[in-house]
Amino acid sequence: MSRGHIGVLPRPNKLEDESYLEFITSFRRLAIQEMFPQVAMHGEAALAKSLEKGEIAKPAEGETIPLGEIKKVFGRNPVTPTFQRFVRTQQEMMWRRTRESFYREIDEVMAYMEDAEAKCPERIHIDPSFVEPDYTRREIHCQPGGYTDDPMGGIVFHYGTKVFYEGFNDQDELHIELAEKATKPADGKVERILDIGCSIGQATTVLKDLYPEAEVWGLDVGKPLIRYAHARAVEHGKEVHFKQALAEDNGFEGNSFDMVLSYILFHEVPVPKMKEIIAETFRVLRPGGVFSIYEFPSNDKNQVSAATRFLVDYDSKNNCEPYSPGFVASDFRGILEAAGFEVEQGPGLTNDFLQSLVARKPA
Repeated sequence: MSRGHIGVLPRPNKLEDESYLEFITSFRRLAIQEMFPQVAMHGEAALAKSLEKGEIAKPAEGETIPLGEIKKVFGRNPVTPTFQRFVRTQQEMMWRRTRESFYREIDEVMAYMEDAEAKCPERIHIDPSFVEPDYTRREIHCQPGGYTDDPMGGIVFHYGTKVFYEGFNDQDELHIELAEKATKPADGKVERILDIGCSIGQATTVLKDLYPEAEVWGLDVGKPLIRYAHARAVEHGKEVHFKQALAEDNGFEGNSFDMVLSYILFHEVPVPKMKEIIAETFRVLRPGGVFSIYEFPSNDKNQVSAATRFLVDYDSKNNCEPYSPGFVASDFRGILEAAGFEVEQGPGLTNDFLQSLVARKPA
């Protein structure tokens, strides 16, 4: 039996599940907010000493310390493997209990999505012949089935990311901030908006609230996410379109959107696909249109710290983020500019780990 919602957040099937997942939230908060800063501080200090003693060769100008050397030095800290084990363990515990809890309601959840599709079929766009490419079928963040292969993936993602965000996004607070800070075109014209890699549409529906006269679309490769996003939008009375498609081949007409938004999409795709997505986004934006990007840091000027490089490498192997090291090592801003965008620093975010960029298509 469903236990209802807390605001927009569905409650787990049992109180004991909810309590267990609150414990996992605090466990994650301990690892991320308390342990990693210590790992980073001691690792950076040890790295500086190793450079000073000549144990590690100082990199040439414009070069960076090899990642292997960073991992070796950081690994000497006895807290490091404990931190790594804690992060992996809490992820496994989080997904296991979240899936167990919501799978008890599988008939109800599937009916919820089917009812929404019956009520508003014109707002969900799924091509039955679409086949997800192999590169998308990864269990990102260790979520079983990933974004593509678990029919319950949408609701599992919703509550799982509540834990992932350590309780700071229970009511879509993060996505509200992203949508509110998305940059408008200089001419103020906003008739059509696209949210690429929209997952369960948390920012997509907020964009509709902010621009009620605009036609708003959310696009994602994951059918389970799109179906759940559509059901949430119908439930909350948001007239938003959702489409299952590839961000690098979205099927929209050229020059047809005034604004495009992406949130932590690019580090989850291979660099060659990232370039294709950027080119496709440039194509569908109209002249003067704006692409607001919130993403992992990238090392275009060797500005990413050794601690961040260490964390991203660990995350790629133990949190199923296979493409993030390639993204972080890339000149992301240069790739955007090479595609034709005029790029500038975007608005600051509460989560200052992320970079914020505004890419404009010349008018």
